[in-house]
Amino acid sequence: MERAGLVNIDEDRCANLRWKGMFIPAEWDPTVPHGNDRLFWCHKTQMCLGLDGKLADDYECHEGRECYRAL
Repeated sequence: MERAGLVNIDEDRCANLRWKGMFIPAEWDPTVPHGNDRLFWCHKTQMCLGLDGKLADDYECHEGRECYRAL
């Protein structure tokens, strides 16, 4: 079961942000930095970078970015 803290389905999450835990059950692994669910990518680019060339993750994808699309 994925950790509840990593399921950011708030109004401020970018609709294009994807992460591994959305698709498979990801057990928390305390031996891996940040667990094993911190693999983010942009739905539009299919890479770890957004359309603006900046990192795609739960902290960096916010309304201040040009490519941000609210849920």
